[in-house]
Amino acid sequence: MSEIRYADARYTGQSGPIFGLSLKVAVLTLLTLGIYRFWGKSRIRRYVWSSAELDGDRFEYTGTGLEKFLGFLMAVVFLAVYLGVVQIGLTFIGLTLLGEPETDAGMAAQALAFNLTFLSLVPFLLFALYRARRYKLARTRWRGIRFGMDKGAWGYAFRAIGHYILTILTLGILLPRQSFHLEKYMTDRMWFGDTRFEQGGRWQDLYAPMKHVFIGLAVILLGLAAGIALDMGLLLVALPVIGLLWLTIGVIHYRVQSFAYLTSHKTLGGQIAFDARPQTSTVIMTYVVGGIVIGLAVAIIGGLLGAVFLTTVEGIATAMPPVGVMILLILGYVAMILGAGAATTALIVQPIVAHYVDTFTAINIDAANAIRQRVADRGADAEGFADALDIGGAI
Repeated sequence: MSEIRYADARYTGQSGPIFGLSLKVAVLTLLTLGIYRFWGKSRIRRYVWSSAELDGDRFEYTGTGLEKFLGFLMAVVFLAVYLGVVQIGLTFIGLTLLGEPETDAGMAAQALAFNLTFLSLVPFLLFALYRARRYKLARTRWRGIRFGMDKGAWGYAFRAIGHYILTILTLGILLPRQSFHLEKYMTDRMWFGDTRFEQGGRWQDLYAPMKHVFIGLAVILLGLAAGIALDMGLLLVALPVIGLLWLTIGVIHYRVQSFAYLTSHKTLGGQIAFDARPQTSTVIMTYVVGGIVIGLAVAIIGGLLGAVFLTTVEGIATAMPPVGVMILLILGYVAMILGAGAATTALIVQPIVAHYVDTFTAINIDAANAIRQRVADRGADAEGFADALDIGGAI
């Protein structure tokens, strides 16, 4: 019997190259009024995918900007027609988003129409989440073999709506059940070559990662109750603030550790298992340190630009006409915003991706040698709905 071999993943991307790439993409996206972002996202993904390797073989991203752009246009046309039909229906029953309401009843009707319009988009938001993952898998290769995902976006959307309603009705208590079953629905439809993934585990086990969420909520409620009952303003303010901070950390902890649990209970073909051990503390520190560095840089640059503005307004001697200074000032602020976005990718997004990759291990990796190529998945669209609904911005 051969020995089971473990293969650790590794991420080799660097901050400098991805900062330069992200900045270039941001500038070209601005100059093309947003059109280049489809090509830019593909370029960034190719860099990130190629920086991740498993057992010495790098991943490959084959998606293109053109297919993403065409998918976006198709989704926009469909959504425009769909929302037009929804608005006609709302107008027919006396509700409209158009015009300025003149009475309280009109304002209430307009607010109701707005909420109903948003709710009518929820199935498409969930549909887009499934299709976005399906597209990324269909355009990802390892050892030259494609990943893939079966059709099932509408099934996911309606199941997700049911889970969300159940989670809301139970005040979040059944969130672990929602997380597990929605991930299982996706995972059980994922493929690598001709071999299927399977999600194992129990949804009840996700309550352990959620404990800090419950503690944060308890501290908030305790602070409010104690502050009101004892008429102590300090408790009324201090404990809810502490609870909110704890709750924020708890949400991050749940996202990180639920990912670790679900990944560690996935299998491929019943032979290859996985182990994921990302640390919540590392993720939080990456956010904190990266946020501080970016915040300080923005504050310093913003202060210098503000000084230029004050110098111009107060009429202090300058070799350049005020209009020219104002143009440079505007360009400076735009550059600052673009630089902050690129720095976020380099100092926060990529380090977190690197941490997830570096703490991932495949178990019994030699079983992958028997996996064969799958037929190209031509049914996976290019994240059109995800981009049109502004939920496709993540790497």
